[in-house]
Amino acid sequence: MPEYKNPQSEPGMDKNILLVFLLMAIAIFGAQFYMRKYAPPAPQQQRSTAQPTQQPIQSGAPSTQPAGAKVSPAQGMAAAPTRTEQQATAESETVIENGLYRITFTNRGAQAKSWILKKFNDDQGHPLDMVNAKAAAKYGYPLSLWTYDEGLRNTLNSGLYVPSTPAATLQAPAQIQFDYSSGGLTVRKSFHFDRNYVVSMDVAVFSNGSPVYAFPAWPSGFGDQTTLAGFASGQLEHQFNDSTEHISVNKISGGNTLHGSFNWIGAGSQYFAAVFIPDTPENLMAVTLNNPLELIPDANKPNETRTAQVIGAAFGRPGTSTGRLFVGPKALPVLESVSVPTISGAAKDLRTMVNFGWFTLIARPLFIWLRWMNQFVHNWGWSIVLQTIVITLALLPLRFYQLKSALKMQRVQPQMKAIQEKYKKYSMRDPRKQEMNKEIADLYKRENVNPASGCLPLLIQMPFFIAYYKVLSTAIDLRQAHWLWIHDLSAADPYFILTALVVVSFWITQKMTPQAGMDPAQQRMMNIMMPLMMGFFFFRMPAGLNLYYALSNVIMILQTWVMNRTELGREMRELAAKRARKKDK
Repeated sequence: MPEYKNPQSEPGMDKNILLVFLLMAIAIFGAQFYMRKYAPPAPQQQRSTAQPTQQPIQSGAPSTQPAGAKVSPAQGMAAAPTRTEQQATAESETVIENGLYRITFTNRGAQAKSWILKKFNDDQGHPLDMVNAKAAAKYGYPLSLWTYDEGLRNTLNSGLYVPSTPAATLQAPAQIQFDYSSGGLTVRKSFHFDRNYVVSMDVAVFSNGSPVYAFPAWPSGFGDQTTLAGFASGQLEHQFNDSTEHISVNKISGGNTLHGSFNWIGAGSQYFAAVFIPDTPENLMAVTLNNPLELIPDANKPNETRTAQVIGAAFGRPGTSTGRLFVGPKALPVLESVSVPTISGAAKDLRTMVNFGWFTLIARPLFIWLRWMNQFVHNWGWSIVLQTIVITLALLPLRFYQLKSALKMQRVQPQMKAIQEKYKKYSMRDPRKQEMNKEIADLYKRENVNPASGCLPLLIQMPFFIAYYKVLSTAIDLRQAHWLWIHDLSAADPYFILTALVVVSFWITQKMTPQAGMDPAQQRMMNIMMPLMMGFFFFRMPAGLNLYYALSNVIMILQTWVMNRTELGREMRELAAKRARKKDK
């Protein structure tokens, strides 16, 4: 299978999408304002902002053990392994698998050197390995131990542990334990595997009976991150009660320590995650990891390298760390099946790991509805088609309302012109100019005209556009989803057929829709500039979003064709034609 890169994970793309739609709104509303610049200004809406809560962060990491952390001596001594010298004589591997994954453990460091998810493929069509081999070889493999002392860290992760089970392939449910002891340092790692994506773990590290600040880690990103765009999608994610944070790669400092309470915490990419779930969420320590990795973006230019940032996390308590590790897809049904210890009324599972952003209230129900339809359609592309038809038909009353509003604006145009001519001799700073605005406002009120009503359908559709973008760039269900010639609905159309359809359909819609208050020269300019601008915006958007917008335009063309043949539509066209004839004289 050829490689299909998802442009939505390019650095800064998630922020740029909001800027794109903001520019669209400015362009369209600016045109409306230009046409109706003497309309009374609409009252400004007050915007409220919510201040997210943040965990306290220590900006510096001590070289040995951070001061002030408290450990129960009873807890530490009860979990402390014996101090007998215990090391293996040779490196060996143990494989654990179920229907979802195949994990290869090495006894060198008692860490995972491979973590294959059987139900997912990489961009080359091979089974997806969650271990990023290049990054892990440099910064550590999954379930290695992270310490503030680099020398101790190397010792813990390079020693030959003694496995409880000889080299073999185990079928989950299964359990394996690794023991290591040398020079007073004793380590025990126990893992239990079930039939889901969750691995239970119990890790104890002591030096001469004293607890060591050594935490289980997922230090080196994910196997689906092979490009700069892939690494740029990395995040540190955590939740405590009803507060969930998704911290982007450029805001994460390597080696910083978070002290606090966490329902879960870990690293994530665009579609996958590895998060630690403690048995008890209070009084935990988590270390944020961010390390550079040199990549060659273009295979034809092997001497040109770029630096990517590799995100990871370590988590636990000094001495003994217990809990679970979820390694898998950010799929809502999967995340909702993983229980999480919580306080108060927070989500009791991992569902908030799927981040739909500001438009969660629209995007989440939209995706749940889309997923429900796909159970019957069995193709995500056709499911988007069906959903688009339903949404566009539901907006039909608004299209009719827009046409009526445009007609009313056409009817009052001569009276507006007369009022404007009356006050033409006064400058904009002249107080008497305000009388013009008052007369126009009275005219609107008398004729029951709302100059902003023509923008209502756009205002209602805009959140759906952004919500669809968030669904397509966040929901793993649409990753590598096929439809006709499209190989990945979450990536751009490889042949730009849908983008061309967006431009053409938007141009036809502009031509067919009466535009009140706009002279023919302005209308011709808008009919050319707006479709080209839309083509520029949608050029690298997901194919699924292009499909949604192009199809909604086609349906709107049919709606406009029908409405233009009603009595209201004929009156609108006659007024527009009469005005155009006067303009030509």
